[in-house]
Order: sequence, then C-alpha cells, then structure tokens
Amino acid sequence: MGVTLILAAAAGTVAVLLAVRLWVVLRPRAAVPRRSLSLLVVAGSGGHTTEILRLLEKLSDAYSPRHYIIADTDEMSAHKINSFEVNRADRNPSAMFPEYHIHRIPRSREVQQSWLSTVLTTLYSMWLSFPLTHRVKPDLVLCNGPGTCVPICISALLLGILGIKKVIIVYVESICRVEHLSLSGKILFHLSDYFIVQWPTLKEKYPKSVYLGRIV
Repeated sequence: MGVTLILAAAAGTVAVLLAVRLWVVLRPRAAVPRRSLSLLVVAGSGGHTTEILRLLEKLSDAYSPRHYIIADTDEMSAHKINSFEVNRADRNPSAMFPEYHIHRIPRSREVQQSWLSTVLTTLYSMWLSFPLTHRVKPDLVLCNGPGTCVPICISALLLGILGIKKVIIVYVESICRVEHLSLSGKILFHLSDYFIVQWPTLKEKYPKSVYLGRIV
C-alpha cells in the first residue's frame, strides 16, 4: 500500500511539473518586431499546392527564408514551387529576402492506403520530420490539409514542448471543404494556433475557427 502511494505521488508530481513546463513554454508572449520571419510551408500534391501558393502570393517578402515541405515522390509540386519563386523574384528583383528551400519527407498516406499501414507510415514520416523541423526552427508553419502536414505540425509542437522554440502553427482548410473538415483538419484543429476556414458553414460547426471568407 505504501509503495502504491509513493508511486502515485511521484506520478502526480511528474504530471504537475509537465503541466507547469507546458504552460511556461507555450504561454502567449508579447510580440517582438522582426525584420523577417522564417516560414515553413507544407505543400501537398495537386490542388493543395495550388491553393497554398495562391495564399503565399499575398504574403510579403518579410516571410523569409521560405522552407517548403513536399512528399519525396511529388515532382509536380517541386516544379510549381520553383516556378512560383522565379516569378516572384522577377516581379520584385529588389526584394531583400528571396531565399527559399525545398525539403522532402515520405508521404504519411498514399491514395487508397489502408488505415492500419497509415499509422506506421505517419510515425515513420514524423520520425524524419522532427530532425528537419529542428534544423529549420521556423517561426511559423503554414499548411492547408495534405497528410504530410500532420507529422510536420506535431514536430513543430514538440519544439515548443521541449523548450527549443515556440512555433506558430496556422492551418488553412481547403476551399473544397464546405461542410466537413478534412482528416488533417480534424487532427490539427486542436493543435494549431490559428485554424482558418473559408466557408460560414464550417465556422458555425467549429466556433473556435477563424472565418475570413475565401482567401485563395
């Protein structure tokens, strides 16, 4: 009985210490003016990449360097990103921060992949995502729904939990999602700092989300 009480007290102490640690690391802090913000963008295949690049068109060059994460087999997104950055540089050759990088990680889930194997591939993707996220140490993560964004966002969250760096996570649900969230959205709704939807029906279902109208 005595040993059980000691173990319970020890577990309670650890839980309290972890809770205090999380509060210290993740509590809101006063904004500090910055000349630039390191941006990590998760690009999916097809429409996801098109939407995220439309969103980036509206961001200033102060969001730099820009780090793009794509699946290791996604050559189309790599081509779109390179073309986007070349066109951006052509429109504003005097930009102070034109730097960008493309990184690759394994897909979390392929089309028609079973849910059981998806768990394994997601864990593997997250295993490779954390060292990458730790190396980049972005100020902000921007994503819009591809499965690849889940391990990246979890890795960014871990940076804060471990006291390495507080990373702001902004999730923009795809314009295609009118009444229901995507699977990635359902997972990251509770993990992101700002969760943006583009339809009023989703705002009604998820009051904590941010509705700005159509932004892509």
